[in-house]
Amino acid sequence: MLNKREATMKAADVRAKSLDQLNDELGTLKKEQFNLRFQKATGQLEKTARVKQVRRDIARIKTIARQKAAASKA
Repeated sequence: MLNKREATMKAADVRAKSLDQLNDELGTLKKEQFNLRFQKATGQLEKTARVKQVRRDIARIKTIARQKAAASKA
């Protein structure tokens, strides 16, 4: 069972990854988010806080990917 520390990504860990790795991770998280939404709709979701964690991890990855893209253009 994952505790909160293991489940949430750290910004420093995300910054250490390349853009390709970030895009792969983003795809994985979007699939997980889709599955969590389905589980929530059917009443099978046990850990409702995971929806929030995944949403914030997606935002964190998108933000850092955008920063890296802007830095490479400058």
